[in-house]
Amino acid sequence: MTQARHPVGMAVLHDPGLNKGTAFTEEERDRLGLHGLLPPAVCTQQVQMDRVLGNLRHKECDIDRYILLQSLQGRNERLFYRLVLDHITEIMPLIYTPTVGQACREFADIYREPKGFYISTNDRGRMRELLDNWPERDVRVIVVTDGERVLGLGDLGANGMGIAIGKLSLYTAGAGIAPEQCLPVLLDVGTDNRSLREHPLYLGIRSERLRGEAYLELFEEFVQAVQDAFPRALLHFEDFASDNAHRLIDTYRDRILCFNDDIQGTGGVALAGLYAATRITGDDFKDLRVLFLGAGSAALGVAELVAAAFIEAGMSETQACSRIWLVDRGGLVVQGRTGLAPRVRRFAQDREPLDFIEALRAHAPQALIGATGAPGTFSEQAVKLMAELNPRPIIFALSNPTANAECTAEQAYQWSSGRAVFASGSPFGPVNCNGKTFRPAQCNNVYVFPGLGLGALSAGVERITDALFLAAARALADQVDAASLEAGALYPDLTRVRRISIAVARAVCEAARREGLTNREMPADIEAELAAQMYDPVY
Repeated sequence: MTQARHPVGMAVLHDPGLNKGTAFTEEERDRLGLHGLLPPAVCTQQVQMDRVLGNLRHKECDIDRYILLQSLQGRNERLFYRLVLDHITEIMPLIYTPTVGQACREFADIYREPKGFYISTNDRGRMRELLDNWPERDVRVIVVTDGERVLGLGDLGANGMGIAIGKLSLYTAGAGIAPEQCLPVLLDVGTDNRSLREHPLYLGIRSERLRGEAYLELFEEFVQAVQDAFPRALLHFEDFASDNAHRLIDTYRDRILCFNDDIQGTGGVALAGLYAATRITGDDFKDLRVLFLGAGSAALGVAELVAAAFIEAGMSETQACSRIWLVDRGGLVVQGRTGLAPRVRRFAQDREPLDFIEALRAHAPQALIGATGAPGTFSEQAVKLMAELNPRPIIFALSNPTANAECTAEQAYQWSSGRAVFASGSPFGPVNCNGKTFRPAQCNNVYVFPGLGLGALSAGVERITDALFLAAARALADQVDAASLEAGALYPDLTRVRRISIAVARAVCEAARREGLTNREMPADIEAELAAQMYDPVY
């Protein structure tokens, strides 16, 4: 249990979990020795939010807004999270994608105060000792990254801490995991980004990346240290390069409570989008043919979960994989190609090589999913061909930040004459096309990972399987109403994020019970129990 804290005076105002700023009442000011340390006016939390919003909206660029919000989080957590929840459509793009991409690029330049926990190659042999420096003992969720593949921006080394911080703020906002139960970790193993190593303000180790067995041994020490220090914690792997991402999840998925959000979380949210899309197109899910542009960790994560969903629907392994084609820089992934990783080889087709457009014509997919990290790869020709092949083509441009999207929402709608069923990894505004206004929803992992984490922790599972992600995807798709689909949105309104997380968490709890992953008794009203345990950021 976290020990109770009883500071007074300036110590209260410097504790972000206790500080209420000008909202402290007269009685609290007397009791805590705050008179004279605050202006005499006692403000409500709403007045404080109005003040923050005014300052926020006067900023000229999003990175300045990000800095303001990070500062707020560092001094008054409840006000920060109340602001996020009450204005989530405005605030979330500022604390996560797309703004967090720029924040990570500039992390060393905008660094203000310590946040998160840094472990480096210099700490070999003493990681368990270092974890005792973290002030909280009841840690439930750890987001760890080595910063090698941050969004679509590549190797950002120690600057990747911004991703871990942002992801955990969404666990708290979206699923009510208490801030003191969240731990962002940057595993600094160096960077191969020479410009960063030479940057005078860079905060990480100025060496090339640790590789091979030495890297795996370092990570193993980290995992063992975490298991000993925080035995109830869920480990969320984030923004590892593809090879390490797959290697680490293969190593640990059956040993500890963990998942990789870039692989499995992306798979869950994209699968939910496909489920919802079939309600617009009228296709039976099991009849879908899917073509992926890109064969990295994100694309494979979606492909693997879609294959699992096909198999769950009654297909054989061979049938499921025949419906999923992967196209990378070398064209269609085929069986004759050498050097394929086992995960990729699973989807290799027994046919001649084809380029992207040739593969579209040959496969005639109802769904085209991009996870390339390369902007503009869904050309006008490709989108128009999808529209020729399907009355309502499903087009997911999942790469982020926004500048890396395979196509924009406007391009997808315009090139398909308004017939595309579109989703993207980064947010796009409304688009007017052929007399109709489309309001595409972002294919954002925040729809899945907070609820999945909440459900896994509540159910007391010891490992996370594909069955839990399949359950999460179905629950998320069920949250999309007819009005959203009519407007072209494949995901529910983010203003309902906590209700969505509760629905996902309930589905995860029920699936864990069915799959024999927990012996814990479930309450009669699971959703009420989940809601009751959520962190409530009010005074």
